[in-house]
Formats: sequence, C-alpha cells, structure tokens
Amino acid sequence: MPLQLFDAMAREGFEELVALHDSESGMRALLAIHDTSRGPAFGGIRRWSYSVESTALMDALRLARAMTRKCVLLDLPCGGGKIVMLDREGLDLKQAYGAIGRAVERLNGHYYTGPDVNTGPEELGYVSAETSYCTDPGLEGPGELANCTAEGVFQGIEAALVSLDGEVDWSQRKVLIQGLGAVGEMLARRLLEQGARVLASEIDPERVHAVSASLEVEMVEPGTEMEAACDVFAPCALGGILHDLSVERLQCKVVAGGANNPLSRMEHGERLHQRGILFVPDFVINAGALVRGSIFHLEGRREPVAVVGGRVRRSVERVLSAAQESGTAPIATALRLADGAES
Repeated sequence: MPLQLFDAMAREGFEELVALHDSESGMRALLAIHDTSRGPAFGGIRRWSYSVESTALMDALRLARAMTRKCVLLDLPCGGGKIVMLDREGLDLKQAYGAIGRAVERLNGHYYTGPDVNTGPEELGYVSAETSYCTDPGLEGPGELANCTAEGVFQGIEAALVSLDGEVDWSQRKVLIQGLGAVGEMLARRLLEQGARVLASEIDPERVHAVSASLEVEMVEPGTEMEAACDVFAPCALGGILHDLSVERLQCKVVAGGANNPLSRMEHGERLHQRGILFVPDFVINAGALVRGSIFHLEGRREPVAVVGGRVRRSVERVLSAAQESGTAPIATALRLADGAES
C-alpha cells in the first residue's frame, strides 16, 4: 500500500500528504498539498463521515488536484491543497478545528485553508483562532465566499447557454438546482431575479422549508431530479453523482453547478458529450470563492463579486471555445489546458 500511494502521488505530481491526529479531541484528518510551484496551496476543510479511510484519502487527493486546476485555469498565483477531516459522533469540533488550525500554522504560509462541506463560519472561527492562514469569517476576512461561487456559476451558466444556443433568454429557461446550501440558494435567488424558472431538490427538510418560505422555487423529490426536463442541471451538493446510471437519466441541455467532482469518473464527462449534453467542468465554473480568497490573502484586497463572476465566465468561455474548435468534450479540453500549463 505505501508503494502504491507514493506511485499515485508521483503520477499526479503531489508534493505532500500529511496525516493529522489530535488525541484530545479525537480528530483524524488528511492534508494533501498538490502543487506549490505557482505559489502557496489553497483549499478548504471538508468534514465528512467516510465508511473507510481509503475513501477519505482519495477524496483529499482528488479535491486537492482539482484546486490546482482551478488555479491554473483562472491564472491565480497559487496551487491546490485540501484537508479532509473524518467526522464521527462525539467529535469535539472546537478542539478538533483548533488542532487543524495549529497544523496549518506550522506550515507557515505554505497552505491556506477555508470553508468546504460541513465547515462554515463557526468552524472557521475555531481554526482562525490558531492561525492567520485561514479564511476569517469575521470582518477582517475576505467576506462571504459562497456568493462569489454562486455568481461564478451563474455567469458560467450564461456562457454555456450562449455557446449552445447563441442567447440566454432567461424567461424561457428552466434550471434545476440539486442542493440548496449556501451556494445553491444564492444561485436560485440570482436565477429568479433574471426571470428563470427554478426547480430544486434538497434532502434537508429544514433547508427546504427555509428556502421555500423566501423564494419561489419548485421543489422536486430527491432522487427524481435526474429525470426532470430542464435546460440546465446544476449540481450544488456532494460529488460523484454523475455515474453510469445517472448520466443516462439526465434530461437537460447543460450540466453546470457549484459541486466539486460531480463526475464519478472523468469518462462520464465524455459520455455526457456523446449524449449532446454540455458539461461545464466543475474546476472551471465553481472557482469563485478561490478567486476571492486567494486575492484577499495574497494581495490584501476584496475583489468585487461581479468582477469575480466575470473572471470565472471568461475562463468558462475559453474552455468551451477551445472545445468547439477541437471538437472534443469540454472536460478533456479543460484537463488539457490545465495540466498542460502546469508542466
């Protein structure tokens, strides 16, 4: 197993993989740093309950690798990293995140961290108390990042529709959002403002109630969203949802959302292309928070949300244009552009 791990790291160009353990809180985590040749690594803290540790390891590596690709395609002076924390019942979150903060501080600016799944303002506060190399959720930080991600996704969807149909015409568009977390809700709000019809699925009843009370979103049952006819399917929850079965069930023109790694395997992006569905690679369209956070930490300024969205849009347009010119799937084109620029 160690040899296989080192081979995998060498094959994908990883620099570091650190196993973290804190006996006081019971925290167990993996910190993956992919590439710092362009600058320090950036990546959030994902806390999740993994059935086996090997799955957590693969998640850390895949997510860190995707962060580097985001940095390259958005022309940011940084590289990719990620922390994956193994969640469990009874975990002392304050102590666990504090231990993560101390581990990040020891890296002395080699790695910056921030929000991810199950790591929000409260958890970031625990981390920020121990290190300055973290997105501070308070007034001293870069500001709300989810709106930057949502704006990038919104503008990226616009670019995809223009690429596909030559126009947007939101009044005639139907978008289905899978997942109404912070990014999904903000994306829904943005789409509704433009006159689009918005459908959504969400497994958390409290989120369904909260969003339905303030937005005119049509809810569909989780598990049925793949069969819903729509112009755009926007995955904004966890990854790995597009696999052999689900790809065949989709009834949309475009797949573009805020989730990381929605493809179970890269070949599923090719299958979408074969089906005539335009897939906008996640590591291009959902990079808004990275743009805002990295510019704030490295340059000391808060890039306006609209400017962040425009930067993401231009990157999406570049990838889709190159894909059209070469006649290849957008996922293959994005990988070629990102990985070729790294070497």
